[in-house]
Amino acid sequence: MPTTTQEWLKIANEFEERWNLPHVLGALDGKHVVIKAPANEGSSYFNYKHTHSIVLLALVDANYSFLYVDVGRNGKISDGGVYKNSSLAAAIETNKLNFPEERPLPAGTKPVPYVIVADAAFPLSRHILKPFPFRNMTWQQRIFNYRLSRARRVVENAFGILTNRFRVLLNIISLDPSPQMVMMLRNRTLIGDSHLSTP
Repeated sequence: MPTTTQEWLKIANEFEERWNLPHVLGALDGKHVVIKAPANEGSSYFNYKHTHSIVLLALVDANYSFLYVDVGRNGKISDGGVYKNSSLAAAIETNKLNFPEERPLPAGTKPVPYVIVADAAFPLSRHILKPFPFRNMTWQQRIFNYRLSRARRVVENAFGILTNRFRVLLNIISLDPSPQMVMMLRNRTLIGDSHLSTP
C-alpha cells in the first residue's frame, strides 16, 4: 500500500495515462472464493451466487498490482459490507493514507478529491466513486459511466490474472475458512502479483 502522497500521485498519473480517467488512486472490488460449506455454520457463507464462499476484497493499481487485500469475510456479506468493515475503509475515513490534496481536474478550476473507483455495490463517498444509476441517464452520465467502468475493470482483470495463476481458485476449496487458509490466500495474492503477466 502506498504510504506517501507522491506514491499515490504516481498511481493517479498511471490511471489517467492508461485508462483516461484522472484523479484515480485505485480500483476496488470483491471476489467470491468458493469453499466447501463449513460444518455448523448454517447459511453464513452462502452467497447470492448460491455457493458458499469467502470474500476477497482488493484495491488494485493501474497495472493490475494488488495494493490492499482483505480476505476471509463470509460470502453472505456484500462487497460494500466487507469494505465498510475493512481496515481500508477505516484508514480512508480517518485520512491515514496520505491521499493527495484536492486539485482541479484537467481543464477545470474547482478542486476535487482523488478517488477510488468501484461498482454500484459500494457506498458513494468523498473518496469512493461509483457509476450513476442506469435509469434516466444523460448522455454525459453514460460517457462518465463508460470511462469509470474502463478504469474499474482493472481490478476484475487482476482477479482473472490471479485465478489464472493460482488455478485452485477455479475449484471449490475444501478447507474451512481458518485463519491459516485466509493468510495463505492473502499472502499469495499480495506476493504473487509482481510476477503476474498482464493482458
